Amino acid sequence: MDDRDTEKSLRDLGQRLDRAQRGRQKPAAEGPSTGGGYSSSALGFGFRIGLELVVAITVGTVLGWVLDRALDTKPWCTLVLLFLGIGAGMWNVYRAVTGMGMAMGFRRDKASPPPQTKANWSDDED
Repeated sequence: MDDRDTEKSLRDLGQRLDRAQRGRQKPAAEGPSTGGGYSSSALGFGFRIGLELVVAITVGTVLGWVLDRALDTKPWCTLVLLFLGIGAGMWNVYRAVTGMGMAMGFRRDKASPPPQTKANWSDDED
């Protein structure tokens, strides 16, 4: 195999990769949407936010109620853990909205430019 065959195969590989990337990006842009123009992922994210808030408040309240029954301190543990649950729920919502705690590289930094692609794949400077 000589250099010309290598250049041709690399060029062919680059073209196939470009076609595959374009084909993969089309369904995401044309994805189904629910009523009102919201995409299904945005609706799912909204449900996640609401559920995290409600679950944190519910867990705090129930845990406070159980401690009140066990320690005979009627409203105090429930009230304290209710407010702790509200705080934890708000913290979870904040983390989800800002993307804190996500895997490294999950979101692209808006300040960094996109990677540059090289049109000519050969290493030779002709």
